[in-house]
Amino acid sequence: MSDPRLHKVLIIGSGPAGLTAAIYAARANMKPLCVEGFNAGGLIPGGQLMFTSDVENFPGFPTSVHGQELMLRFRQQAEHQGTELITADVQKVDFSQRPFKVWVGEDENILHLAETVIISTGARANYLGLESEHVLKNKGVSACAVCDGALFRGENVAVVGGGDTAMEEASYLAGLCKHVTLLHRRDEFRASKAMEKRVMENPKITVLRSHVVTEVLDVTQDRVTGLKVQDLKSGDSKTLDVGALFVAIGHTPMTDLFKGQLDMHPNGYLKVEAGSTRTNVPGVFAAGDVADFTYRQAVTAAGTGCMAALDAERFLAAQH
Repeated sequence: MSDPRLHKVLIIGSGPAGLTAAIYAARANMKPLCVEGFNAGGLIPGGQLMFTSDVENFPGFPTSVHGQELMLRFRQQAEHQGTELITADVQKVDFSQRPFKVWVGEDENILHLAETVIISTGARANYLGLESEHVLKNKGVSACAVCDGALFRGENVAVVGGGDTAMEEASYLAGLCKHVTLLHRRDEFRASKAMEKRVMENPKITVLRSHVVTEVLDVTQDRVTGLKVQDLKSGDSKTLDVGALFVAIGHTPMTDLFKGQLDMHPNGYLKVEAGSTRTNVPGVFAAGDVADFTYRQAVTAAGTGCMAALDAERFLAAQH
């Protein structure tokens, strides 16, 4: 077996953060290797935008762009600048000493060494787990009101969740849509009292406590036309006429690889130093949704990808 290759920068993940980091690192002549993933945690190369139809809020695309086309352009630009890409998943890492060790491939069969590592593995939106919900994703089922809310301007929509995110989504959608129904499976919300008060006082928002969605309608029409919901106390069911369902029950950061090696928040997201992408391990940086549970937008992810590449470049310059 040949000796493992040593890279100045190794990037794990290929969403907006990872590919932006690759573009900047390549332009700085750091010859980055980007392990773009294959099917880790249900995400594919390109990240969450690969499951998004029309993207209307990414700068530079006034008439919107399909999520897959946008990520293809990211990828082509990274390659054009000199990034090497591997379509496989990282199976194991060792950040205990430099050069860092990164094992790639289904059988952990290829070892790569890296002077710096940029982690951009992203986060996966949590869904209800309904078959009809899965079929209608991006056809009226969404996990991001800021991303997709404007597509349903003037329509009736629904939000599922009971935390601050659900409250924020409902309030945001109330400014765009005709009416918002907020459903929560419990009587008590997990959201802050201030957020709850804002929602309860909004005349365009109806709150249904102790209710769950049992089916998303209508798969036969290939778009959301309504919801079947059940009152958990009475057992009664009814249909809500809505054009979209926004699921706001949290995200799961893709950080299992790094447990025990990098500091994390209690919710599992990677910790970075304020105003930077530096983790607690010098030479390891984190960008995008894997370290951001506040904004979670493609444009903010791309911004931190740029920051990570610059942080890595400056780290290497200081080491040398």
